[in-house]
Order: sequence, then C-alpha cells, then structure tokens
Amino acid sequence: PNAKFGDQEFCPLKHTFVDGAYVREIFMPKGLLIVSKLHKITHPYFILKGDVSILTENGAIRLKAPYSGVTKAGTKRVLYIHEDTTWVTVHVTKETNIDKIEEEIIAKSYKDMGIEVDEEFETKILEFTEELCPGC
Repeated sequence: PNAKFGDQEFCPLKHTFVDGAYVREIFMPKGLLIVSKLHKITHPYFILKGDVSILTENGAIRLKAPYSGVTKAGTKRVLYIHEDTTWVTVHVTKETNIDKIEEEIIAKSYKDMGIEVDEEFETKILEFTEELCPGC
C-alpha cells in the first residue's frame, strides 16, 4: 500500500548519454525494499557503493560494493538495501529520450517476453521480505 514508483526524491536517478549508450545511476537509501523493472536486454551493472540482498531464482544473495555483474534479459530483481547504495547500469542505445529508452529495454510483463513465471515465486518473495525486512 505504501509503494512508490519511478524516479523519487529519496531514490533519485541520474541519466548520462554517451555515443551509443545510456548510463543510468540510481541512489537507494538504507532500509528500502525495491522491486526492479523487468529487463528485456542483457546489460552490465555496477554497484559503486553499498550493500544489498537480492532475491534470485536460486535464493537470496548478498552483494557489497565494489561489484560488477551482468543482468540477463528476463531479470526482475527484489532488493533489500542494507546500506546506502549507488547502482549503475549501461544500455546500448542511440536513443536519448528516457521514455523511448524504457520502451526499448523494459518489458511490461513476463508474458510479453514469452516467459512463464514459477508459481512459487510470490511465496519466495514474501519469505525473502520477511527474513530481511520484518514488518515491511
């Protein structure tokens, strides 16, 4: 019921454009539980600062900065922010309009991507939330 969506004052986005790429930086303050958007395209990410737990298809993992990885197409993350965190993603695109970039890189649903969601996924999310953020 207290969910917030998109670019928020307490969780700001920074947009940077370079030839052929879009760099998106988000600051996430300690104590938040965040659900990411569903990614259509594989891309790199970098945790520049912070400490987060992430629910994956294989269970929860904890990552601390500095860290780099690859987000695979079809990924949607549930994160608990243990410490203030700065997370950066890089997307190949010639576009500079944020709304058009989101259309390129973000799916509206798993069904749109031809992915069937595990029926136990919601249970996993609830367990993860309760374990890391009692009362959230």
